[in-house]
Amino acid sequence: MIVHSWMVVWGCVMAAAEAPAPSDLPLVLADDFEQGAGNWQPTDPSAWRIVQTDRGKVYNQFKNSKYRPPFRSPYNIALLKDVVVSDLVLTVRVQSTNKGAGAHRDMCLFFNYQDPAHFYYVHLGQRPDPHSSQIMIVNGAPRVMITKNQSPGIPWDDAWHKVKLVRRVADGTIAVYFDDMEKPVMTAVDKTFQYGQVGIGSFDDNGNWDDFKLYGRVVHK
Repeated sequence: MIVHSWMVVWGCVMAAAEAPAPSDLPLVLADDFEQGAGNWQPTDPSAWRIVQTDRGKVYNQFKNSKYRPPFRSPYNIALLKDVVVSDLVLTVRVQSTNKGAGAHRDMCLFFNYQDPAHFYYVHLGQRPDPHSSQIMIVNGAPRVMITKNQSPGIPWDDAWHKVKLVRRVADGTIAVYFDDMEKPVMTAVDKTFQYGQVGIGSFDDNGNWDDFKLYGRVVHK
C-alpha cells in the first residue's frame, strides 16, 4: 500500500491506538511496495526489482548498478520521486543479502540529496572505519565522514532490521537508530544541506527494503 500525506488524515486517526507515529512531523509518504516501485527513481533500474517474499512484496536491490558517481560515493541509490523535505524522520525495514561482503557489508540511507555531487548518506557498515558505519557528506568531492560518535558497527545477519533516521536542519543534528529506536548508533551535526530528496540503497552490496515511511517538512521547489 502507498499512502501520501493528503490521504492519511483519516487513516492516522484510525491507526493511532495501534501504532503511535514516531515523529511530531506529518506523514509524507508510506510505501510497503505491494503496488510496485513507481515512487522510486534508481540510479540503475536494472539493478532493482519487486520480489514476492513470505512477508509480502519487497524492493530488492540484487546487483551492482551500472552507475558511476562524479565523486567516490555509493553506486546503488533509489531516490523517492518528487518529494523534497527539510526536517525528516525516516523509518524502514531492511535486510542485507550479501553474506560474503565481509567487513564493509552495508546498506545505506540518503537524505538532503541535492544532486549526484551534493548529499548526505548513512553507511550502515558491519565494521567501522573512516569509510564504513559512518554518517557521510558528499560535497563536490569524495565522501567524508562527519560522524560525531563512533558506531560499534552494524551486526548484519539474515534477519530483517528496523532503521530510523532523524534530521533537524535548525541545529544540524542527524541521528541514526538500528533496531533500538531509543538509542542512536551514530550521530552527527552539520548544516551544509538544508533540504533535498531521500533514498535507499547500498554502496556496493545488495539487500531488501520494506515498510518505508517518511515524516517530514515538505519543501516546494
